[in-house]
Amino acid sequence: MTAKRRLIIGMTGATGAIYGVRMLQVLQGQEQWETHLVISSAGVVNLKHELGMKRAELYELADVTHGINDIAASISSGGFKTEGMVIAPCSMKTLSAVAHGFGDNLISRAADVVLKERRRLVVMPRETPLNLIHIRNMASVTEMGGIMFPPMPAFYSKSDSMMAMVNETVGRVLDMFGVDVAGLYTPWEGL
Repeated sequence: MTAKRRLIIGMTGATGAIYGVRMLQVLQGQEQWETHLVISSAGVVNLKHELGMKRAELYELADVTHGINDIAASISSGGFKTEGMVIAPCSMKTLSAVAHGFGDNLISRAADVVLKERRRLVVMPRETPLNLIHIRNMASVTEMGGIMFPPMPAFYSKSDSMMAMVNETVGRVLDMFGVDVAGLYTPWEGL
């Protein structure tokens, strides 16, 4: 039996809870993947506000859940092998913590581990307009090997619904990890 590939999903209080939820839904249907979810307290509030979901409903989508303050969790160690981590959505507070190595909770600690182990970290920051410290923090995480992926819709795909735009973004992010994303979006082939 082949070991499952593990992916950490961190969700914070920034707007865009649908991105983390949709990633978990897509990965739930793929036997070769194991998801590890961490959501912040503000993320739980946002989940309820934006999607009308409770924490328990979200937890049903993940293979493994971890408490935000469980610094001794498996994903807090580089010895626990993962493919990497997606922070979707990522608040500016969490981005700052990652940029400065401030592992004050399990999301920022797990991101720090992913970076130090040279694994893939995809950060989906949600804030506009950006101030200079936001931009500098994004640059800092990028210089450490992280990937900034603001969830901006691609209008050239002529998506006809919000869910189609979410699927395209989620598909593009998960494709970076080698997840089968058939049906979520059509890669650009040129005009």
